[in-house]
Amino acid sequence: MSLKSRIALLSVFVSAGLLVAPASQAAETTVDGRTVDPRPSTGKLAFELHKLALLSHGKIRVSGIGRSNEGRPVWAARVGHGKTRIQYVTQQHGDEPLGTPAALEFLRKVGVEHGAWQRDLLSKVTVDIVVRANPDGHERDWRYNHDPDATPEYGEKGKGYDINRYHDPAVAPKDNPATEAGLIQRRNASFNPDIMVDYHMQGRYRDADGKEITASTLWPTHPGVKPSDVDFAKQIAVVVQRSIDGNGGYVSQYPGGDYQGIARNGYGLLGNGSVLIELSLIPEREQQQIQDALASMLAIAKTAADGSVRKVDPAKADAIPPRGPALPGTVEEAYEAA
Repeated sequence: MSLKSRIALLSVFVSAGLLVAPASQAAETTVDGRTVDPRPSTGKLAFELHKLALLSHGKIRVSGIGRSNEGRPVWAARVGHGKTRIQYVTQQHGDEPLGTPAALEFLRKVGVEHGAWQRDLLSKVTVDIVVRANPDGHERDWRYNHDPDATPEYGEKGKGYDINRYHDPAVAPKDNPATEAGLIQRRNASFNPDIMVDYHMQGRYRDADGKEITASTLWPTHPGVKPSDVDFAKQIAVVVQRSIDGNGGYVSQYPGGDYQGIARNGYGLLGNGSVLIELSLIPEREQQQIQDALASMLAIAKTAADGSVRKVDPAKADAIPPRGPALPGTVEEAYEAA
Protein backbone atom coordinates (compact mmCIF):
# COMPACT_ATOMS: atom_id res chain seq x y z
CA MET A 1 0.00 0.00 0.00
CA SER A 2 1.36 3.42 -0.94
CA LEU A 3 1.99 6.20 1.57
CA LYS A 4 -0.88 8.21 0.06
CA SER A 5 -3.24 5.25 0.39
CA ARG A 6 -2.22 4.66 4.00
CA ILE A 7 -2.83 8.29 4.91
CA ALA A 8 -6.26 8.11 3.27
CA LEU A 9 -7.08 4.91 5.14
CA LEU A 10 -6.01 6.40 8.46
CA SER A 11 -8.20 9.43 7.78
CA VAL A 12 -11.20 7.16 7.25
CA PHE A 13 -10.54 5.35 10.52
CA VAL A 14 -10.12 8.59 12.44
CA SER A 15 -13.38 9.93 11.00
CA ALA A 16 -15.11 6.72 12.08
CA GLY A 17 -13.94 7.22 15.66
CA LEU A 18 -11.82 4.08 15.75
CA LEU A 19 -9.16 5.72 17.88
CA VAL A 20 -11.43 5.72 20.91
CA ALA A 21 -10.54 3.01 23.41
CA PRO A 22 -13.35 0.95 24.96
CA ALA A 23 -14.80 2.31 28.20
CA SER A 24 -14.11 -1.00 29.90
CA GLN A 25 -10.37 -0.82 29.22
CA ALA A 26 -8.26 -1.64 32.27
CA ALA A 27 -6.67 1.23 34.15
CA GLU A 28 -3.32 -0.43 34.83
CA THR A 29 -0.38 0.26 32.54
CA THR A 30 1.83 -2.02 30.55
CA VAL A 31 4.43 -0.92 28.00
CA ASP A 32 6.20 2.41 28.45
CA GLY A 33 3.55 3.60 30.89
CA ARG A 34 0.73 3.28 28.36
CA THR A 35 -2.56 1.42 28.73
CA VAL A 36 -2.98 -1.14 25.96
CA ASP A 37 -6.40 -2.05 24.58
CA PRO A 38 -6.64 -5.78 25.29
CA ARG A 39 -9.37 -6.40 22.71
CA PRO A 40 -9.06 -3.94 19.83
CA SER A 41 -12.01 -4.01 17.47
CA THR A 42 -11.62 -5.26 13.92
CA GLY A 43 -11.52 -1.69 12.64
CA LYS A 44 -9.15 -0.48 15.30
CA LEU A 45 -6.76 -3.36 14.65
CA ALA A 46 -6.57 -2.39 10.97
CA PHE A 47 -6.04 1.24 11.94
CA GLU A 48 -3.26 0.42 14.41
CA LEU A 49 -1.42 -1.83 11.96
CA HIS A 50 -1.45 0.75 9.20
CA LYS A 51 -0.54 3.53 11.62
CA LEU A 52 2.48 1.53 12.80
CA ALA A 53 3.49 0.90 9.18
CA LEU A 54 3.29 4.63 8.49
CA LEU A 55 5.24 5.56 11.61
CA SER A 56 7.93 2.97 10.82
CA HIS A 57 8.78 4.70 7.51
CA GLY A 58 8.53 1.45 5.63
CA LYS A 59 10.16 -0.93 8.12
CA ILE A 60 6.80 -2.55 8.92
CA ARG A 61 5.03 -3.98 5.89
CA VAL A 62 1.32 -4.73 6.36
CA SER A 63 -0.68 -6.86 3.97
CA GLY A 64 -3.92 -8.79 3.85
CA ILE A 65 -3.35 -12.51 3.42
CA GLY A 66 -6.97 -13.28 2.61
CA ARG A 67 -10.42 -12.94 4.08
CA SER A 68 -12.44 -14.78 6.67
CA ASN A 69 -15.65 -16.59 5.81
CA GLU A 70 -17.56 -13.38 6.51
CA GLY A 71 -15.22 -11.30 4.38
CA ARG A 72 -13.11 -9.67 7.10
CA PRO A 73 -9.43 -9.20 6.21
CA VAL A 74 -6.85 -11.37 7.93
CA TRP A 75 -3.79 -9.15 8.38
CA ALA A 76 -0.11 -9.96 8.45
CA ALA A 77 2.74 -7.63 9.31
CA ARG A 78 6.42 -8.18 8.50
CA VAL A 79 9.44 -6.39 9.94
CA GLY A 80 13.17 -6.90 9.50
CA HIS A 81 15.33 -8.17 6.67
CA GLY A 82 17.60 -10.70 8.36
CA LYS A 83 18.33 -14.28 7.43
CA THR A 84 16.64 -15.95 10.42
CA ARG A 85 12.88 -16.07 9.89
CA ILE A 86 10.36 -16.04 12.74
CA GLN A 87 6.59 -16.30 12.49
CA TYR A 88 4.11 -15.41 15.24
CA VAL A 89 0.40 -16.22 14.97
CA THR A 90 -2.19 -14.72 17.31
CA GLN A 91 -5.85 -15.36 18.10
CA GLN A 92 -6.64 -18.50 16.15
CA HIS A 93 -9.35 -18.84 18.77
CA GLY A 94 -11.50 -15.73 18.69
CA ASP A 95 -12.07 -15.59 22.44
CA GLU A 96 -8.33 -15.76 23.27
CA PRO A 97 -7.28 -12.20 22.43
CA LEU A 98 -4.20 -11.11 24.37
CA GLY A 99 -1.54 -12.22 21.90
CA THR A 100 -2.94 -9.71 19.41
CA PRO A 101 -2.22 -6.50 21.39
CA ALA A 102 1.16 -8.00 22.32
CA ALA A 103 1.92 -8.33 18.60
CA LEU A 104 1.05 -4.66 18.06
CA GLU A 105 3.40 -3.70 20.89
CA PHE A 106 6.16 -5.87 19.42
CA LEU A 107 5.81 -4.08 16.08
CA ARG A 108 5.88 -0.72 17.83
CA LYS A 109 8.93 -1.67 19.87
CA VAL A 110 11.08 -3.04 17.06
CA GLY A 111 9.67 -1.29 14.00
CA VAL A 112 8.80 2.22 15.14
CA GLU A 113 11.29 2.92 17.92
CA HIS A 114 14.75 3.81 16.67
CA GLY A 115 17.77 2.47 18.52
CA ALA A 116 20.97 0.56 17.99
CA TRP A 117 19.53 -2.72 19.26
CA GLN A 118 16.49 -2.45 16.97
CA ARG A 119 18.71 -1.82 13.94
CA ASP A 120 20.92 -4.75 14.85
CA LEU A 121 17.95 -7.04 15.48
CA LEU A 122 16.23 -6.21 12.20
CA SER A 123 19.44 -6.81 10.27
CA LYS A 124 19.54 -10.39 11.57
CA VAL A 125 15.92 -11.53 11.70
CA THR A 126 12.74 -11.16 9.68
CA VAL A 127 9.57 -11.46 11.76
CA ASP A 128 6.22 -12.18 10.15
CA ILE A 129 3.06 -11.96 12.27
CA VAL A 130 -0.43 -13.18 11.41
CA VAL A 131 -2.28 -10.72 13.64
CA ARG A 132 -5.67 -12.09 14.70
CA ALA A 133 -6.08 -15.15 12.54
CA ASN A 134 -9.78 -15.46 13.39
CA PRO A 135 -11.58 -12.10 13.04
CA ASP A 136 -15.04 -13.69 12.79
CA GLY A 137 -14.52 -15.57 16.05
CA HIS A 138 -13.31 -12.34 17.63
CA GLU A 139 -16.50 -10.58 16.59
CA ARG A 140 -18.58 -13.29 18.28
CA ASP A 141 -16.23 -13.78 21.23
CA TRP A 142 -16.14 -17.51 20.56
CA ARG A 143 -13.48 -20.10 19.87
CA TYR A 144 -14.35 -21.13 16.31
CA ASN A 145 -14.40 -19.42 12.96
CA HIS A 146 -17.86 -18.70 11.50
CA ASP A 147 -19.32 -21.31 9.19
CA PRO A 148 -23.03 -22.09 9.58
CA ASP A 149 -22.60 -25.02 7.17
CA ALA A 150 -19.84 -26.58 9.27
CA THR A 151 -20.09 -30.25 10.21
CA PRO A 152 -16.59 -30.43 11.66
CA GLU A 153 -14.59 -33.18 13.25
CA TYR A 154 -13.13 -30.40 15.40
CA GLY A 155 -15.46 -27.51 16.09
CA GLU A 156 -19.23 -27.22 16.46
CA LYS A 157 -21.88 -28.05 13.88
CA GLY A 158 -23.60 -24.97 12.57
CA LYS A 159 -21.09 -22.63 14.24
CA GLY A 160 -17.66 -23.21 12.79
CA TYR A 161 -14.31 -24.97 12.77
CA ASP A 162 -11.66 -24.99 15.46
CA ILE A 163 -8.94 -23.43 13.32
CA ASN A 164 -6.15 -24.88 15.48
CA ARG A 165 -7.05 -28.43 14.47
CA TYR A 166 -6.64 -27.89 10.73
CA HIS A 167 -2.90 -27.51 10.12
CA ASP A 168 -2.24 -31.06 8.99
CA PRO A 169 0.62 -30.80 6.44
CA ALA A 170 -1.04 -33.60 4.45
CA VAL A 171 -4.03 -31.33 3.72
CA ALA A 172 -3.43 -28.67 1.06
CA PRO A 173 -4.65 -25.14 1.85
CA LYS A 174 -7.12 -25.26 -1.04
CA ASP A 175 -8.69 -28.37 0.50
CA ASN A 176 -8.71 -27.05 4.06
CA PRO A 177 -12.30 -26.76 5.35
CA ALA A 178 -11.20 -24.18 7.93
CA THR A 179 -10.67 -21.14 5.68
CA GLU A 180 -8.45 -19.19 8.06
CA ALA A 181 -6.23 -22.19 8.79
CA GLY A 182 -5.63 -22.45 5.05
CA LEU A 183 -4.53 -18.80 5.03
CA ILE A 184 -1.99 -19.52 7.77
CA GLN A 185 -0.76 -22.58 5.88
CA ARG A 186 -0.15 -20.50 2.75
CA ARG A 187 1.60 -17.73 4.67
CA ASN A 188 3.81 -20.24 6.46
CA ALA A 189 4.72 -22.00 3.22
CA SER A 190 5.60 -18.76 1.43
CA PHE A 191 7.58 -17.38 4.38
CA ASN A 192 9.27 -20.68 5.32
CA PRO A 193 10.14 -19.71 8.92
CA ASP A 194 12.80 -21.22 11.11
CA ILE A 195 10.65 -20.53 14.18
CA MET A 196 6.84 -20.56 14.47
CA VAL A 197 5.13 -19.49 17.72
CA ASP A 198 1.37 -19.72 18.22
CA TYR A 199 -0.26 -17.54 20.94
CA HIS A 200 -3.39 -18.77 22.74
CA MET A 201 -5.10 -18.41 26.12
CA GLN A 202 -6.14 -20.87 28.80
CA GLY A 203 -8.08 -20.83 32.05
CA ARG A 204 -6.58 -20.36 35.51
CA TYR A 205 -4.37 -23.13 36.90
CA ARG A 206 -1.95 -23.71 39.75
CA ASP A 207 1.09 -25.90 40.26
CA ALA A 208 1.38 -28.78 42.71
CA ASP A 209 2.16 -26.33 45.51
CA GLY A 210 -0.82 -24.10 44.79
CA LYS A 211 1.06 -21.26 43.05
CA GLU A 212 -0.90 -19.73 40.17
CA ILE A 213 0.44 -20.27 36.67
CA THR A 214 0.33 -17.24 34.36
CA ALA A 215 1.32 -18.96 31.12
CA SER A 216 2.10 -22.39 29.69
CA THR A 217 4.25 -23.54 26.81
CA LEU A 218 4.85 -26.71 24.81
CA TRP A 219 6.82 -28.00 21.84
CA PRO A 220 5.73 -30.55 19.18
CA THR A 221 4.71 -33.91 20.63
CA HIS A 222 3.75 -35.71 17.41
CA PRO A 223 6.06 -38.75 17.03
CA GLY A 224 6.81 -37.88 13.39
CA VAL A 225 8.59 -34.60 14.20
CA LYS A 226 12.36 -34.93 13.80
CA PRO A 227 14.18 -35.12 17.14
CA SER A 228 16.43 -32.21 16.13
CA ASP A 229 13.35 -30.06 15.46
CA VAL A 230 11.83 -31.07 18.80
CA ASP A 231 15.08 -30.09 20.51
CA PHE A 232 15.08 -26.72 18.79
CA ALA A 233 11.48 -26.11 19.86
CA LYS A 234 12.43 -27.08 23.42
CA GLN A 235 15.26 -24.52 23.31
CA ILE A 236 12.72 -21.88 22.27
CA ALA A 237 10.35 -22.99 25.05
CA VAL A 238 13.11 -22.47 27.62
CA VAL A 239 13.64 -18.95 26.25
CA VAL A 240 9.88 -18.39 26.64
CA GLN A 241 9.96 -19.61 30.22
CA ARG A 242 12.93 -17.45 31.16
CA SER A 243 11.48 -14.33 29.54
CA ILE A 244 8.05 -14.60 31.15
CA ASP A 245 9.32 -15.76 34.55
CA GLY A 246 11.86 -12.92 34.43
CA ASN A 247 9.02 -10.49 33.77
CA GLY A 248 7.17 -11.57 36.91
CA GLY A 249 5.11 -14.41 35.46
CA TYR A 250 5.18 -18.15 36.08
CA VAL A 251 5.36 -20.64 33.19
CA SER A 252 4.34 -24.29 33.21
CA GLN A 253 4.33 -27.05 30.63
CA TYR A 254 1.07 -27.24 28.71
CA PRO A 255 -0.56 -30.72 28.65
CA GLY A 256 -1.17 -30.77 24.90
CA GLY A 257 -1.94 -33.64 22.54
CA ASP A 258 -0.04 -35.10 19.59
CA TYR A 259 -2.66 -34.65 16.82
CA GLN A 260 -0.94 -33.53 13.60
CA GLY A 261 -3.54 -30.84 12.85
CA ILE A 262 -2.58 -28.75 15.88
CA ALA A 263 -0.35 -25.91 14.68
CA ARG A 264 2.36 -26.76 17.21
CA ASN A 265 2.61 -30.25 15.69
CA GLY A 266 1.75 -29.49 12.07
CA TYR A 267 4.46 -26.88 11.62
CA GLY A 268 6.87 -28.98 13.64
CA LEU A 269 6.35 -31.74 11.07
CA LEU A 270 7.32 -29.17 8.42
CA GLY A 271 10.62 -28.49 10.17
CA ASN A 272 9.76 -25.26 12.02
CA GLY A 273 10.93 -24.73 15.58
CA SER A 274 7.28 -24.78 16.62
CA VAL A 275 6.07 -23.67 20.05
CA LEU A 276 2.74 -22.99 21.73
CA ILE A 277 2.27 -20.22 24.32
CA GLU A 278 -0.91 -20.14 26.41
CA LEU A 279 -1.56 -16.98 28.44
CA SER A 280 -3.79 -17.56 31.46
CA LEU A 281 -7.10 -15.73 31.74
CA ILE A 282 -6.40 -13.59 34.82
CA PRO A 283 -8.60 -10.46 34.57
CA GLU A 284 -6.78 -8.53 37.26
CA ARG A 285 -3.46 -9.25 35.53
CA GLU A 286 -4.54 -8.64 31.94
CA GLN A 287 -2.15 -5.81 31.12
CA GLN A 288 0.74 -7.74 32.66
CA GLN A 289 -0.19 -10.75 30.54
CA ILE A 290 0.16 -8.61 27.42
CA GLN A 291 3.53 -7.42 28.68
CA ASP A 292 4.63 -11.01 29.36
CA ALA A 293 3.64 -12.04 25.83
CA LEU A 294 5.62 -9.11 24.48
CA ALA A 295 8.62 -10.13 26.59
CA SER A 296 8.49 -13.60 25.04
CA MET A 297 8.27 -12.20 21.50
CA LEU A 298 11.26 -9.95 22.09
CA ALA A 299 13.29 -12.70 23.78
CA ILE A 300 12.66 -15.20 20.98
CA ALA A 301 13.67 -12.65 18.34
CA LYS A 302 16.77 -11.47 20.23
CA THR A 303 18.07 -14.96 21.05
CA ALA A 304 17.43 -16.05 17.46
CA ALA A 305 19.31 -13.00 16.21
CA ASP A 306 22.43 -13.56 18.33
CA GLY A 307 22.31 -17.36 18.08
CA SER A 308 22.03 -17.90 21.83
CA VAL A 309 18.76 -19.85 21.50
CA ARG A 310 20.78 -22.63 19.86
CA LYS A 311 23.06 -22.81 22.90
CA VAL A 312 20.24 -23.50 25.36
CA ASP A 313 20.16 -27.03 26.81
CA PRO A 314 16.89 -28.51 25.45
CA ALA A 315 16.72 -30.84 28.44
CA LYS A 316 15.87 -27.80 30.57
CA ALA A 317 12.45 -27.73 28.88
CA ASP A 318 11.60 -31.04 30.54
CA ALA A 319 12.22 -29.36 33.91
CA ILE A 320 9.54 -26.72 33.27
CA PRO A 321 6.93 -27.54 35.94
CA PRO A 322 3.78 -29.30 34.79
CA ARG A 323 0.49 -27.45 34.78
CA GLY A 324 -1.56 -28.51 37.78
CA PRO A 325 -5.28 -28.40 38.56
CA ALA A 326 -7.64 -25.55 37.74
CA LEU A 327 -8.12 -22.92 40.39
CA PRO A 328 -11.33 -23.61 42.32
CA GLY A 329 -14.31 -21.72 40.96
CA THR A 330 -12.81 -20.99 37.53
CA VAL A 331 -14.34 -21.98 34.21
CA GLU A 332 -11.40 -23.54 32.45
CA GLU A 333 -13.79 -25.54 30.25
CA ALA A 334 -14.04 -22.47 28.00
CA TYR A 335 -10.39 -22.97 27.11
CA GLU A 336 -10.16 -26.44 25.66
CA ALA A 337 -6.84 -28.07 24.84
CA ALA A 338 -4.90 -26.20 22.16
